[in-house]
Amino acid sequence: MGSFIGFFSSIFGYVLNFIYSLVHNYGLAIIIFSILLKIIMLPISVKQQKTMKKTAKIQVIIKEIQKKHKNNPEKMNQEVMEVYKKENMSPFSGCMSVIVQMILLFAMFYLVRSPLTYMKQINSEDLNNYINEIRQEAGDGAVSAQYPEISVIKYTENKGLTDSRFYINMDFLGLDLSNVPRENFKDWTVYIIPILYVVSSMISIKLTANVNAKTNKKQDIIIENNDSKVEVEETDMAGQMNKSMMWLMPIMSVSISVIAPLGLALYWLLNNILMITERLVLNRVLFSKEEEDA
Repeated sequence: MGSFIGFFSSIFGYVLNFIYSLVHNYGLAIIIFSILLKIIMLPISVKQQKTMKKTAKIQVIIKEIQKKHKNNPEKMNQEVMEVYKKENMSPFSGCMSVIVQMILLFAMFYLVRSPLTYMKQINSEDLNNYINEIRQEAGDGAVSAQYPEISVIKYTENKGLTDSRFYINMDFLGLDLSNVPRENFKDWTVYIIPILYVVSSMISIKLTANVNAKTNKKQDIIIENNDSKVEVEETDMAGQMNKSMMWLMPIMSVSISVIAPLGLALYWLLNNILMITERLVLNRVLFSKEEEDA
């Protein structure tokens, strides 16, 4: 698993380092990298949005099938699969996008945790030798056990060796992106990006909840049952789930943000901002026409 994620981290590192060589700023490089990655992932995002809207609509029918055949699981599963087949969908349609997001999450975490390995492509022997030099000069405490490469970058900067291959300019708008909130908790500036990230996460989840609520708004479904017609009112289950996620996700986000370098939180913040923009544009440009035709 580690080597698999490391493969993507290396690819991302090559791209990020190329951008860094042009702009000479780690934060700005992350912003440009995030935009490029979002553009590349746009086809998957469009498909995911369409799948989400389609899934929300057919859940009404599936729920009624489950209610109708609750005592006959075989018949229920058969009719549910027929619905998916009719809509040209799979029950696992959303799994691929989740897998992709998880790969991106871990790949970026590896990259931000070890930028000298994945971004600067410094081999482990040279890196370990330099770490030993730092420990001999400044003591073992000068190198973090969790983020040794971040410590190396800080040490190199403090020594004024800005032309060294072990140096990355992590100053971004007055914020040091190499800082880890848990290790620098007395510095109030380390909380700016994580807080903005949490706020953007809540906005993103709220936006998703509103879209699902609009799609799953209580509606009357007419279902043929022998020679009679039955009216079914669909309750907004997705809306209730999203309300819970609105609190759960920010809490999880804070937990991760405080133990990782600020560079990761900046990437997540940019990703959320781009995701919000993307959803608003796609809902307005792509899906408004579909709703008008429906």
